[in-house]
Amino acid sequence: MIPHAGYEVITLSDRANAALPESLWLSIGYMLLAVASTAAFMSVLGMALVYVERKVAAHFQCRLGPMRVGWHGILQSVADAIKLLLKEDLVPDRADRLLFFLAPAFSVLATLLALVLIPMSPTMQVVDLNIGVVFIAAVGGFGVLGILLGGWSSNNKWSLLGAMRAGAQFVSYEVSIILSLLVAVLFAGSLQLSEIVQSQADGWWIWRGHISGFIAFIIFVIASTAELNRPPFDLPEAESELTGGYHTEYSGLRFSFFFLSEFINMFIASALGATLFLGGWMPFHIGGLDGFNAVMDLIPPGVWFAGKTGFIIFLTMWVRWTFPRLRVDQLMRLEWKFLLPLGFTNLMVAACLILTDSYFFPL
Repeated sequence: MIPHAGYEVITLSDRANAALPESLWLSIGYMLLAVASTAAFMSVLGMALVYVERKVAAHFQCRLGPMRVGWHGILQSVADAIKLLLKEDLVPDRADRLLFFLAPAFSVLATLLALVLIPMSPTMQVVDLNIGVVFIAAVGGFGVLGILLGGWSSNNKWSLLGAMRAGAQFVSYEVSIILSLLVAVLFAGSLQLSEIVQSQADGWWIWRGHISGFIAFIIFVIASTAELNRPPFDLPEAESELTGGYHTEYSGLRFSFFFLSEFINMFIASALGATLFLGGWMPFHIGGLDGFNAVMDLIPPGVWFAGKTGFIIFLTMWVRWTFPRLRVDQLMRLEWKFLLPLGFTNLMVAACLILTDSYFFPL
């Protein structure tokens, strides 16, 4: 437990550890609650994000979007989920069946492992590792492993090409994401996500870190959008010669796992950006203005987190339905000739700000 600014941070894993000496069953109950709540949250959130994106796309294109199933089509995602569960599950004759079944599981596993570390409020976090940033960056590899296995095991050359292109895109833009994460880690002086949130008690790093924090945030949003294979960077799925990309041969429940992972990963990327650069669940504070900060504290931390994460999600959807799709050469040129040099330069600027203690409201 880390008290700071009137908040006491405690996770479900802390509750399980505290209950273990007195009651083994209570500790097990907390762990089961963590698993069940995370799985339920993923399912509901995935359907909600699908609905929101369809509505956002519709309004950008001057139409209404889903309207028939439920009030304003709010149950359309539920109907689509039921339809996917009832669809026939097909496996190609010459596919590697073991890897074909494991690929969607790896994608969901990567999403689940990252989601449990996101601090949504002082009391809404499953696990709080002291190397949280490193852990999230590491488990992201499971996602690309699922994509590569899905393309390879399908015994379809177009799926394989789509998987290799997605893997190259993932590895390339992961470098820029790491560089932007390191800026926030330098400012906070910690790899623990809860401590990074609390280090922004006197101001969010996006503006408190001068221009360096803002540039790191922009790099993070662009690179994470590309890593998620979302438009305008969705070349592994959008090229006509690749048909549906790495999941061409998937149907039914297993296809829904890839689909769900994409939308939950969008939430995770947005939540991570909000946590590192926008203060996470921390209210908007300005160092030295105690009266103003007290008014901001009246808004619950969970509301702050939801608002910031929702803003980045909307920004991601806005980009999707605004900009045209890039070519492959433009995609790689953006990373290796622009974002990567900018990321290294920005990281050195951030290090100089830390060494000279010249950012807003020094610790």
